[in-house]
Amino acid sequence: MEYFAFQWHITDSCDQRCQHCYIFSEDNFIKLKEMSWEEIESVLENCMDMCKKANRLPYFYITGGDPILHSRFWDLMALLKENNIPFTLLGNPFHLNDEVCKKLKTHGCERYQLSIDGMRETHDAIRMPGSFDTTLAKIACLRNAGIRCAIMTTVSGTNVHEIPEIIDTVVKYKADIFSFARYCPTSTEKITHLSPQQYHDLLESCWEKFEQYKDSDTSFNLKDHLWTLFLYEKGLFKIPDNLKEDVMYDGCNCANCHMTILPKGEVYACRRFESEVANVFNEKLYDVFTGDKMNEFRQYDKFEKCSKCELLRFCRGCPAVTYGYTGNFYGADPQCWKTIEN
Repeated sequence: MEYFAFQWHITDSCDQRCQHCYIFSEDNFIKLKEMSWEEIESVLENCMDMCKKANRLPYFYITGGDPILHSRFWDLMALLKENNIPFTLLGNPFHLNDEVCKKLKTHGCERYQLSIDGMRETHDAIRMPGSFDTTLAKIACLRNAGIRCAIMTTVSGTNVHEIPEIIDTVVKYKADIFSFARYCPTSTEKITHLSPQQYHDLLESCWEKFEQYKDSDTSFNLKDHLWTLFLYEKGLFKIPDNLKEDVMYDGCNCANCHMTILPKGEVYACRRFESEVANVFNEKLYDVFTGDKMNEFRQYDKFEKCSKCELLRFCRGCPAVTYGYTGNFYGADPQCWKTIEN
């Protein structure tokens, strides 16, 4: 039985005001929302009901804001453990110590994702002073407790030249997993833009690093789906024979195997762009997932460039990034370098 992933934002509260944060992208003085305990219980019940009807297993990515700042955080941890539900936490490093990490482990936390968005000066400018060193220090804290530490980087024109050095650093500090995704513009600001050639060059340099460190303690998650195109052109990914009709085998998972739930109950097809489809407090998630609004994101023949590509069923780039630049989910990925023959 396959998993269905819920990215669950239980609170807006956070220690940082990161430049690329969706919550504070337009307004640093918004009223912060925290889900009540009754709302948390109803969300979990709704998610479980959906998975039962869809014949899936639930997997939660608990985040915020910083989820640890929720007033009932440990009660939620106990509830997940009671129901034997696996989960990953996505948060900040500031509230982690040996005692907290051991307690997280006893509650079933499998992974804790931290962010590094540049070397010290760049990262701290994006997040807050001291964040870079604190993040690196907490890698060992998590691993010593038996929790896998994942490091995530958001790539843009601001930090693209530092990514290879970030890889060197996370390997040195023995992070379990490293991956990166592209910055999604949240307004008309486009100064962080990367050209297709710049992005291809980045993947080339990162691939060299991944090969260099293939025997290290760090594994590399090829999160961005343009990796599929990159490996296809290198001959390292081949399109399988005997494909089933109308099956999407890989690529963007929007409206496929995950959804996002925000503290006010808004349900998004993908958190990385404006894709609200329902409110979790008013509708059954199974009905939402199988409904017309979600189905709008499954119209694969509408992709202006990808629908003409042999990798349609394996890639599709990142439609959220495309939306951030163009306002069109089905437009051409702004960093895709492939030429499509008409």
